Amino acid sequence: MKQWIKANRTTPISILLEQMKPKLIGHYRYYGITDNGPMLYQYWYEVTKLLFKWLNRRSQRNSYTWEKFLLLLKAKPLPTPKIYVSIFYEQQCPA
Repeated sequence: MKQWIKANRTTPISILLEQMKPKLIGHYRYYGITDNGPMLYQYWYEVTKLLFKWLNRRSQRNSYTWEKFLLLLKAKPLPTPKIYVSIFYEQQCPA
């Protein structure tokens, strides 16, 4: 994700965020199993920090403060982690 954000940081922000959504959802679907929730939230947080870092490197002055960046994410939120597979799920067999 770091390399992708760095390579695509010059695209308009709305397009960049729309392109990030399927990437994050794909990551959550692959790693979203029981007991992996804390690590998914850690991944989401790290991606958010990377996005903040590389958006601020688009020009010679900072584009965003952390508060302004959080307002951007409130307006155009990134998908939050979700557990897709429970390894403890038991199927009910008809008796």
